[in-house]
Amino acid sequence: MLTIRRARRSDTATIFALIRGLAAYERLTHEVKASVARLRQHGFGRRRYFEALICQRDRRPIGFALYFFTYSTFAGRPSLYLEDLFVVPEERGQGAGHALLRALARIAVERGCGRMEWAVLHWNRPAIRFYERLGARLRRDWLLTRLGAPAIRRLSAQNGSRRGSRSKGGTAAR
Repeated sequence: MLTIRRARRSDTATIFALIRGLAAYERLTHEVKASVARLRQHGFGRRRYFEALICQRDRRPIGFALYFFTYSTFAGRPSLYLEDLFVVPEERGQGAGHALLRALARIAVERGCGRMEWAVLHWNRPAIRFYERLGARLRRDWLLTRLGAPAIRRLSAQNGSRRGSRSKGGTAAR
């Protein structure tokens, strides 16, 4: 039997194990800097930065979705941003991913979201096909932009305005 439930503090080690499984699938294990303690603090501490769902088959965790909320200034409504969706390989194609996305869609409706968004690796054709079957549209007109921790530190340490660094506007994803 397949069930979806909100993650609890006691699920932190399970979430971390599933994150490691996702990183292995995406060939990005070298980028995992998370820890059980950090996930516990950021997901279940005083200031919560994310929420998560756990998918279980017969009480055994087989997948998860980790998400948070952003805000669309153009739509004037919140957006549910899906950071990670992962189902263990032996359970794929049996409804777990669909069940997780359906549960997320219900949360988005309950919270008045105008949309759900997420990123997918360009080589992950099975996931892309799955998302498109659900009605998702790939946004090829927007580029994912990221400042890593070293660049954030450098930027935050800058004193005053820098010559030639004027903003051209239009930097937010709409």
